[in-house]
Amino acid sequence: MYATRVTRHVQAPPDAVYRALTDPDAVAAWRVPAGMSARVHTFDAREGGTFRVSLTYDDTAATGKSGGRTDTYHGRFARLVPGALVVEEVEFESDSASVRGLMTMTTTLTGADGGTDVEILHEGVPDDIRREDNELGTRMALDNLARFVEGRIGARRSPELE
Repeated sequence: MYATRVTRHVQAPPDAVYRALTDPDAVAAWRVPAGMSARVHTFDAREGGTFRVSLTYDDTAATGKSGGRTDTYHGRFARLVPGALVVEEVEFESDSASVRGLMTMTTTLTGADGGTDVEILHEGVPDDIRREDNELGTRMALDNLARFVEGRIGARRSPELE
């Protein structure tokens, strides 16, 4: 197992970024790498609350960790500090033990330079999930998060995130 850390500055206040991390419609809009679509099955954003999300590859030849073209993961919110911190315990749903295992994803928000520094720390990532893929997917998601909270995704932005 290994850990990765990816950071990105976004031009939005920490409270707006936090809302995008804890709103299921927002998560479906931004927490998806390029070439995939997201479906949020369940999402209870409170400490101890659970979630289940599927990411499906657009490419019909792609193979997902959960079967078919899909990566489905589930977990729970271990800690929530409004405007500052989201700690999620996450596990892929897969028949392959090599990609299963409880991972921790800690998202830290720090107000800086008129916006927010967002840091995502993945811990306990199974070795069979390529480090490069984990980091690239996280960078893509953070770029989407920036576009979302900065209002550049357009109609997909929820008014309550304003």
